[in-house]
This record gives sequence, structure tokens and C-alpha cells, in this order.
Amino acid sequence: MELRCGGVGSQAVGRRMDGDSRDGGGGGCKDAGSEDYENLPTSASLSTHMTAGAMAGILEHSVMYPVDSVKTRMQSLNPDPKAQYTSVYGALKKIIRTEGFWRPLRGLNVMMLGAGPAHALYFACYENMKRTLNAVFHHQGNSHLANGIAGSMATLLHDAVMNPAEVVKQRLQMYNSPHRSALRCIWTVWRTEGLGAFYRSYTTQLTMNIPFQSIHFITYEFLQEQVNPHRGYNPQSHIISGGLAGALAAAATTPLDVCKTLLNTQENMALNLANISGRLSGMANAFRMVYQLNGLPGYFKGMQARIIYQMPSTAISWSVYEFFKYFLTKHKLDSRTPY
Repeated sequence: MELRCGGVGSQAVGRRMDGDSRDGGGGGCKDAGSEDYENLPTSASLSTHMTAGAMAGILEHSVMYPVDSVKTRMQSLNPDPKAQYTSVYGALKKIIRTEGFWRPLRGLNVMMLGAGPAHALYFACYENMKRTLNAVFHHQGNSHLANGIAGSMATLLHDAVMNPAEVVKQRLQMYNSPHRSALRCIWTVWRTEGLGAFYRSYTTQLTMNIPFQSIHFITYEFLQEQVNPHRGYNPQSHIISGGLAGALAAAATTPLDVCKTLLNTQENMALNLANISGRLSGMANAFRMVYQLNGLPGYFKGMQARIIYQMPSTAISWSVYEFFKYFLTKHKLDSRTPY
């Protein structure tokens, strides 16, 4: 897909968000290589950011959901002997062979319902915070600090919506789960554990996602400076940068993800081994239990699956988001252009 110079609408889509024209031109025709892909136009509305974000979130989680199911199981502290896996591919084959073709997709519906609004809020907040903070820092173009802070702030909104969906989704993904549907899982958790169960891992998730997003955005911007210094309209560079940034952030925050999974699933066999009656709560308690049962290696269970999941997820999310943001903005501008 290329940005082409044509009518007023196409030219408006090519303007930089921060108003900094790096080529020094004053309105000449730009080709695809000179467009700033990351900083699409100021005219992108809040509804455009939210729609593009929702589409990115739904597609990202839908495409990668089977790998996410494997990751959840591989992070189990005391897995059933029938649910012990050595690789992502081997796990998928075994799950499909022993539990049915659709088993890796159980919980996908609740994840899509959560991902849409969560990513809509996330990207809308991120775009507005990034623009505001860049202005505060008087930074022409992109400030790594502004991007990191904006991503961290957006995470607060994202996780507030996503955390209940994560709880239900992970309980459905576990081996031999007693829940056969999302609605039944929601009702059972609400009745037996109360509303707080849906946010038991919220602080852990924030503790994980705030550094994750900071690492992600700072690494992403750094890689963009290396592989796409002119910030041209170059989807390939954003896929590569996003994938590598997501992989690094995923690896660095795996210990927190293991603890989050434990708090979400309340894995019965692991709780019994640790002589814990009732429910496990609190990040500190989760950290202690992981170490008690599996030592230091326990904090990195499922890291391979997490990286394999996160690399394409981040690439899909950014490429889909930027495509829909460009497409929707250009459509709105073109519809206002007189012929």
C-alpha cells in the first residue's frame, strides 16, 4: 500500500503529526519512502484511533490465540502428566490429537470481547498522551521518554478492561478445565470467589505491563531509527521493529507473567503442594510460591511460548492499527474533498 499525492485529502494524510517536515519541503509531492508512517496525520480523530485500535486488538489476539493457550499451559507450576509439553508445536499437536481440533480456541470469544474495547482505549489514550507529552517536552518528532510514559499510562485503561477477560480466558485454557463455556466460567467465579477474583491479578498485570510497554516502545523507536531513519511509509520496518521489540519485552517480563497466570488460574494442584488452603492473592505471595515449587527456573516457564506469541502479536497489532488509521483517515478526508 502506498501513499500517493493526489487530491487535498491525500496530501493531508501525508502530513506529520508533529508538524516537522524532515525533508525541508514545503508541500511538494512525496512518495511512499518519505512519509512518516509512525506519525500519521493530526486529523486522525478519536473515533479513528479507537476503531483502528479495536481492529488491531481483535485480529492480534484471534490469530495468535492457539499459541496463547499453549503458553498458559506451559506456565503451569504443577501440570498434569498428560499436559506436559516440551515445545509449542508439540503442545498444539498433542492438544488437538487428545482433546479435539477446537480445544486450543476455547475462550477465544471472551478474549475478542475484551480485546476490542481494551485496545480501543489503549491506542486512543496512547496517541493523545504521546502528542501531549511531546509538546510538554518540546520535542520535535518522537521522544523515547514520551512514548514510554504514554504507553504506560495507556496500560492502566487497557488492563482495567482486559483483566476480567484474561481471568476467564486462562481458566478455560487450562488442561482439564471444569468450565465448558465463558458464561458458565464467569458465573462460577462470581458465585464462588466474588467480583474481586476478576481483578486478583490486576496489580501484577500492571506491574508486568507497565515495564513491558516501556521496553516495547523505547526499543521500537530505537529500532526504527536504525532501520527506517527517515520514518518513511514502510510497513516492513514496523513489522520487524515491532516483532523484535515485543520479543525483548516479553522475555524481560516473563517472571511477572508466570505469577499473573498463577493468580488468574488458582492452579489447584500447585496450591495443594504448597499447603495453601483457600485462594492465593497478592504478587508477593505468588512470587514466593513460584520459587517454593520450582525455584528460579519456575519464573521462566513458558518463556519460549511467550516470545513466539508476542513477536507476531506485536507485529500484527502495529501493522493492522496503522493500516486502519491511515485508511479511515484518508477515507474521511477524501469524502470532504470537492471534485
